[in-house]
Amino acid sequence: MRENGTVQPATRHEAESILMGRVTERRRIIRIKDGRASARPDTLVAEEPLEIRVNGRPLAITMRTPGDDFALATGFLVSEGVIGAADEVRAITYCEGATEDGVNTYNVVNVRLAPGVPAPGPELERHVYTTSSCGLCGKASLDAVRTATRFPVADTPPLRVTPALLAELPDRLRAAQRVFDRTGGLHAAALFSRTGELLDVREDVGRHNAVDKLVGRAVREGGLPLSRAILLVSGRASFELAQKAVMAGVPVLAAVSAPSSLAVDLAAESGLTLVGFLRGTQMNVYAGAERVVLPES
Repeated sequence: MRENGTVQPATRHEAESILMGRVTERRRIIRIKDGRASARPDTLVAEEPLEIRVNGRPLAITMRTPGDDFALATGFLVSEGVIGAADEVRAITYCEGATEDGVNTYNVVNVRLAPGVPAPGPELERHVYTTSSCGLCGKASLDAVRTATRFPVADTPPLRVTPALLAELPDRLRAAQRVFDRTGGLHAAALFSRTGELLDVREDVGRHNAVDKLVGRAVREGGLPLSRAILLVSGRASFELAQKAVMAGVPVLAAVSAPSSLAVDLAAESGLTLVGFLRGTQMNVYAGAERVVLPES
């Protein structure tokens, strides 16, 4: 159905199911192995642009894996400090972005804020790509990327985790990566309980998109702040991922690879526990060690 020039599917689930067929795509390739070449089809992860609009005004463009687009947009607005609860969003709809043959691309999302919720100002508008590799690019200064959270991590109830529990999480994340098994080309982010129970997992070509999808789904279920959750990301922990964790009230962020220096600085300033190089029983605690039950020296 149409509403003010937008295409709005009957239900959220119907909207997102439209995209599930584009999570992967098939391409014909030449495979060379042991000196022999053969033609065969291969499964690739899909990557397409998504333009996020707020009240009809373009805000950002991200390269993402289609699917969970409404959650991605919601989580992105949380990380930018625009919203902090589900009732601050009046509606999310796909805008028409038709191809030459009249087919809607479903690559433009418009978020209509609830009455009284301030729209983002010009300082947040950036008509640049939020790339799948590096996240948001083009912010003018370091001050511009430091966004105040509604859910101070330092104020959350005590959360203690053991190294043994943290060591189990990467394998649990990997076991839940269904699309990665078919493509080998996706990052993932997952939320775990303090006992290691997998709460939710999302995959995307970009780690930052996967985190936004997790946070957006939590918003829609009234789950913010995520003050009792552990966030695990595949790959490295950038400043932007640390910021997204802080903005959602996550007290513990773990990554299977290295953090950046700026991510460590933000974690130390905000009270976020940051764990990197989480591989097997080895890991580095870069900030917030008070939440980790450390073994005796």
